[in-house]
Amino acid sequence: MKSVPVGRSVAVKVPATTANLGPGFDTLGLALALYDELEFTTRAEPGATIDVRGVGVGEVPTDESSLVIRAAAHTFAHYGVQMPGLDVVAHNGIPHGRGLGSSGAAIVAGIMAAKGLLEGIVEIDAEGLLARATELEGHPDNVAPALFGGLTIAWVTPEGPKHKKLIVHRGVSPFVAVPRESVMSTALARSLQPESVPHEDAIFNVSRSALLIAALIQSPELLLAATEDKLHQSYRASAMPETDALIQVLRAHGLAAVVSGAGPSILVLGSDPAQRLVATDLVQKSATTVWDCLLLAVDFKGATVVPHSTEAVA
Repeated sequence: MKSVPVGRSVAVKVPATTANLGPGFDTLGLALALYDELEFTTRAEPGATIDVRGVGVGEVPTDESSLVIRAAAHTFAHYGVQMPGLDVVAHNGIPHGRGLGSSGAAIVAGIMAAKGLLEGIVEIDAEGLLARATELEGHPDNVAPALFGGLTIAWVTPEGPKHKKLIVHRGVSPFVAVPRESVMSTALARSLQPESVPHEDAIFNVSRSALLIAALIQSPELLLAATEDKLHQSYRASAMPETDALIQVLRAHGLAAVVSGAGPSILVLGSDPAQRLVATDLVQKSATTVWDCLLLAVDFKGATVVPHSTEAVA
């Protein structure tokens, strides 16, 4: 079996993501300029050790049970290469359990690390990256923008997951409000969804999803109407009442506010940078608990991996 030489090292950087964007349930995702940055170094001793810094210290696993390591192991196994021992330093900036794609970022980090460590041994293309990530995440709407950056449309075919990356209009200005204490399980959020929805609601969301693509790449002034949704947010509102209340306040003031992913964070797709200041003021005045207001850019690059060494394969 092929193996990776001891001492090979790579640096991986993965952006946060926000999925759904209102009507684009399980389809649309956007990469945001907020990052997890990790360094992976192979070692002779089997297993893995993670030094976690930043978000998740004392909360996330620091051994082989980590989602990052499981993703790397899954990738090595798929391509028939022995998993090396790993020392990992993780500088985490993406909040956990807040609807900003932290689990997708962990999966992508592990897969990108495997890609970098396997350079010269196995070449993994974009299609392979998305397929491995979707196998672990279950759906591609978060992992696609984390991998490729920008605005992504993701769908699944019998041959595997696919994506299309689009460049967001320069006027679109993301704002994210993150509750300091409240978290939301994606599994819980999904359990609140009905198995079927009214026909007219489905038609409503098809129209808004189509409009949202136009608004994000060409006509930001349409974002308020384009982010209307009848498929998922109302069903989940009872599980995160303050999120729902703040979204109603923001939208009443003309801001395109939606639940970020499964929540409880709020995404505002501003049509100009000034709207983010209005959103900050409204959240700070209206919230009954502590929320962190983040003025973020769209990440256009997606996940990156940089090798630190170029040893020959043993």
